[in-house]
Amino acid sequence: MLSRIEQQQQALSAAERRVAAWVLAHPRQALDASVAEVARAAGTSDPTVIRFCRSVGLAGFRELKTRLAEALSRPASYLHRDVSADDGTGDAVAKVMDSSIQALMDMRAAASAMPFEAALQALAAARQLVFVGLGASGSVAQDAAQKFFRLGIPCPVTTDLPTILQLAAVADPRDVLLFVSHSGGWADLARAARTARARQATVIALTDPGSPLAAEATLLFECRTSEDTSLYTPMSSRLAQLALLDALQVTLALRLGEAASAHLRRSKQALAESAARALRPGPPAAPQA
Repeated sequence: MLSRIEQQQQALSAAERRVAAWVLAHPRQALDASVAEVARAAGTSDPTVIRFCRSVGLAGFRELKTRLAEALSRPASYLHRDVSADDGTGDAVAKVMDSSIQALMDMRAAASAMPFEAALQALAAARQLVFVGLGASGSVAQDAAQKFFRLGIPCPVTTDLPTILQLAAVADPRDVLLFVSHSGGWADLARAARTARARQATVIALTDPGSPLAAEATLLFECRTSEDTSLYTPMSSRLAQLALLDALQVTLALRLGEAASAHLRRSKQALAESAARALRPGPPAAPQA
């Protein structure tokens, strides 16, 4: 939670930034404080404290205190949210699998409310699909680009902020930029999305709905994560995002019809021919003197 507040601080209003600064400097005091006490300490009003909570993706002040308590308690293990250091091998395996299954089930339940149709219209008409992600989300973006380019659409992928900002600055109205971010809290990432939209490009974001990045998206695929990414490397939430991108790729292939099928067929043939050449015996070695 503290990491999220720090990442989103620059996107807040001036009064909300004062609340953020006080909470970051006094997280343990904030646990026991009332709304009025936080407002007084930060030199602002009670409604501003509530707005601050909502601006960082929380339902209200009570959830802020809950998330701060979680952030300040030392976890038994930094390996996985559901796994403790005392778990045996079998229990640890089952917990990781159960967490992944639950994340996929939650994504499936939410899929009917996601803007698939509008996204497919934009993707099918795009000049290029630019996949964007940082850190662990960059790996998800790279995986998606490897799948989508086989449909015959140029798919650059960028995983560093300077390149992301430059690509956004030169975006074309026919471009679609797909941002993948677990927290959506990086201010520069939201700025890149805003820049791309100003260039009339379509911005699709797979991220937390309460984040600054979500606020800048043309189309939002809500990806709520139960993992505190300030403690854990995203695991189950990453799998859910991969599955969502797989669904987008398959439905886009269906939308593009025979043209996509032909590209997929040719890409598979290229791999098969390369494998066949590798298996062919080479010329016999020249006899040694």
